[in-house]
Amino acid sequence: MKSKGRTVGLLGAVSIGIGGMVGGGIFAVLGEAVSLAHGATAVAFLIAGVVALLTSYSYAKFSVRYQNRGGTVVFIDNAFRHNLFSASINMLLWLSYLVTISLYASAFASYGQTFFSPGSSVVLKHVLISVAILLPSLINLVSASFVSRSESVIVTIKISLLVVIIVSGISSVDLDRLSPVHWEGSLGIITAGMIIFVAYEGFELIANAAEEIKNPVSNLPRAFYGSTIFVILLYVLISIVCVGTVPEEQLLQAKDYALALPQNLPWVRPDLS
Repeated sequence: MKSKGRTVGLLGAVSIGIGGMVGGGIFAVLGEAVSLAHGATAVAFLIAGVVALLTSYSYAKFSVRYQNRGGTVVFIDNAFRHNLFSASINMLLWLSYLVTISLYASAFASYGQTFFSPGSSVVLKHVLISVAILLPSLINLVSASFVSRSESVIVTIKISLLVVIIVSGISSVDLDRLSPVHWEGSLGIITAGMIIFVAYEGFELIANAAEEIKNPVSNLPRAFYGSTIFVILLYVLISIVCVGTVPEEQLLQAKDYALALPQNLPWVRPDLS
């Protein structure tokens, strides 16, 4: 298929997928995953990642076949036609996005409260939740190019922060904390993986940009697989560092903001005595 009028290359398409996935999910679900899988948290992230990779395979095939900015909605409509069933599925999809936004906003508030004194008011939490919803809405009203630039900057900051945590903490990992002795049963690990899957949501945004991607037959599959594999590695390494360096009781006590614990931040020197 010709690339006339298409402006997004492979790197740009991969960036869309990574930017969609590395949102608030990893910040929101890490502590909850630890509470369910314990020492097997990295395994749970890997399981969820494999499911995401299999799903991205389907998205890659559909995106090449139906190159439309409607993305998932178009796939559903073509599969089941325009009827009550497809409308119901699309409504569930819309509701799932609302739930995801709520999760991210709540996570933002939990992390934001760590900048204030312990025991900060409930009002402050709700103010931060409102900011997390209203600020992106205002950015979306400015212009598409401003949204693109803003997302690029924010995603770069988030990935850089996660990479710094991995690089600074990987040498301090206590492998005993990752031993199968500390693993939860298979049900707990799978349950954690199901919750973690929300952290992988976002690669489907590549499908919405299919009309703009150059050489879509080859670049769409590469973008889906490349972005998903990168994020799997990032998440698994983050979970290994967090579980392997921070006592589990501390992760559970602060599970709503696990990545904000001092041990995870190399520029903070906690008193470990």
